[in-house]
Amino acid sequence: MAQGRKKIITQDNTFPPQGPPSVASDFIRQETEEDVVLNLSLRPSKLSEFVGQEKIVESLKIAIAAAKERKESLEHVFLSGPPGLGKTALSFIIAHEMGTKVTATSGPAIERAGDLIGILTNLEAGDILFIDEIHRMSKVVEEFLYPAMENSQIDFIIDKGPYARTIKFNLKRFTLIGATTRSGLLSSALRSRFGIFYHFDFYPPEDLATIIKRSADLLGIKIEEDAALEIANRSRGTPRIANRLLRRVRDYAQVKDKSNTITKKTAEISLSSLRIDSHGLDDHDRKVLSTIIELYNGGPVGIDSLAASLNEEVDTLVDTIEPYLLKSGYLKRTSRGRQATKLAFEHLGKKREGQGELF
Repeated sequence: MAQGRKKIITQDNTFPPQGPPSVASDFIRQETEEDVVLNLSLRPSKLSEFVGQEKIVESLKIAIAAAKERKESLEHVFLSGPPGLGKTALSFIIAHEMGTKVTATSGPAIERAGDLIGILTNLEAGDILFIDEIHRMSKVVEEFLYPAMENSQIDFIIDKGPYARTIKFNLKRFTLIGATTRSGLLSSALRSRFGIFYHFDFYPPEDLATIIKRSADLLGIKIEEDAALEIANRSRGTPRIANRLLRRVRDYAQVKDKSNTITKKTAEISLSSLRIDSHGLDDHDRKVLSTIIELYNGGPVGIDSLAASLNEEVDTLVDTIEPYLLKSGYLKRTSRGRQATKLAFEHLGKKREGQGELF
């Protein structure tokens, strides 16, 4: 396989956020075009540079070494977990470690079977096809993946009725890496065709601090140890958010402090101005918890009712806001809906109505 060949097909529709600058949490959740470029530049390119997810990295090292020793393609890999934890970065690292090229796309971008056939027939032996949000791929397109993943073939039917005939496309052996934030929505038929499964979990503050210090070095700015840990504690266990907050703190240090060094005090003041508290909760998180507590007496409340009360999309709540609140113990799911925990009441300084004590 040729070394260092890389081909990237991406679709990105993110633009600088519109609206008043006071909506700080909206700004934090959205990526500007500059953010996208910087995120790419801050991504690790080798497994030795990848911080955190130790069990995944160790297992992957063994799988890659074995595949290279046998001169085979890596088995199909399935990556799941909340957004921003490094699924895409790890996919590109796998391509780098295997010495092959990667073609990246997303489930919603593959609208027709012809689109998928065009991508698959252009793959060379050992190449990697990365499909982000693979659970959002249409069932018709998904079914074309089954024989491609198993036998490196695609059967394409042309014409209809008595004139219908099948054309068989023989593909070169490739590796599919599928990533998703909603693993439960992936069909069992597609899931069974993957050979390697990895689930990403939120990062502890210590790992995030290491990532922040590395990113600060790449950005050419100095950062104190306790400042890196302060940013890490407010990053929701997510490297993407950690890097984004680092850039905002860097801006504050440059403009307000006229300094090329980020101190803990600078980090605290700048992040507080963005309305991100010491636990990493922003306005969206507090609004969700406050709505459950104030309108529904702490819950439980159905996700559709909650989304309607917040004027938010259900997918936004489930994919972006809920995972960290659930992991951190501010929210819990029950058979009757979402419910705020004792920790949420305490964090917001609220008391449950009708009770003198919390629960």
